[in-house]
Amino acid sequence: QAQFVESGGGLVQPGGSLRLSCNTSQSIFSRSAMGWYRQAPGKQRELVAAITVGGITNYDASVKGRFTISKDRTRNTVYLQMNRLQAEDTAVYYCNTPDRPGNDWGQGTQVTVSI
Repeated sequence: QAQFVESGGGLVQPGGSLRLSCNTSQSIFSRSAMGWYRQAPGKQRELVAAITVGGITNYDASVKGRFTISKDRTRNTVYLQMNRLQAEDTAVYYCNTPDRPGNDWGQGTQVTVSI
């Protein structure tokens, strides 16, 4: 069983919005910070947003003010609201636990920003 199941990606025009979802197990969700990562073609995977167990959020400078990470404890799900999308945001988006490395990666969800 996959540890992380990402969804919500798609094709959107520049300036548009998407909301990504990531579902995981209760044991992972309740004990770990959760993060959204992305990997663009030819580039390394990078952490773009994270939320601690207590709800403190942190963002990479490239997405700050445009993306919002949140979570729903009742659903063991973390979200990434992405607004004012740019072509540079095109990537496969993944979630994982930035404070507990070693978990398998999910399949991710493709986000493509294009006219």
